[in-house]
Amino acid sequence: MADVSRGAGRVVAVPLAALARWRNGRPMHPRGAVFSAVLDRHGGDRPWGVAFLDATSCDDVVVRLSRGAGLPAPLPDLLGLAVRVDGGSGEPVDLLLSTTGRGALTRVVPALRRDTASVYGSIMAYRSAAGPIRLAALPTTQGIPSEPGPLAESVRRRSLVFELAAARGLEPWRPFARLTIHDAVRPLDPDLRFDAVRRPPPGLSPDGPLARFRQPAYAAAQEARGDVGTPSSARAH
Repeated sequence: MADVSRGAGRVVAVPLAALARWRNGRPMHPRGAVFSAVLDRHGGDRPWGVAFLDATSCDDVVVRLSRGAGLPAPLPDLLGLAVRVDGGSGEPVDLLLSTTGRGALTRVVPALRRDTASVYGSIMAYRSAAGPIRLAALPTTQGIPSEPGPLAESVRRRSLVFELAAARGLEPWRPFARLTIHDAVRPLDPDLRFDAVRRPPPGLSPDGPLARFRQPAYAAAQEARGDVGTPSSARAH
């Protein structure tokens, strides 16, 4: 299975690189908006034994909300939510989530959405001391546009809030943090890249077919934009 996933990633790498050159280095999620936000980690209802999920901390973070295929509204799209947490003296932590279903089985199924206030899931699994973990962002409201300009205006008027949650296998989601998105940056979509494979949260290791697929596929996007040799290889979000 590992060889099949990596092989598929290499096959996809060729068109992905071409698309990256056409879209200035972003083959996926080419259009989005970047915001300042606050991540308040309060831990779960019981310990996970995973550093990132059990820690209590309130951090200023950066969030990018985007449309996966870059389709214009009002068409639905695969929406993305990327979060960067400052790692202090070390590497930052990057989370990359895409719109999915909320249920035990649909949480691994990508879903096209119009509303930014939708459920986002990691789809990619993480290996941990607690077993296989997936992460999700669960909205606390609805009716937020996903087109970058109107989205920024909407968030300016009212903060966009998600509960971050984790689930082991098919178990229910268990909230561990609150993400409050408030101010759009200027310019609205600076050249900020995220790496979910090389910058995972402490105690979580990217695992499964999607993680193995991403490595060669996104390395192609990196090479297309001249980033070979930089610390990041999964820079398509």
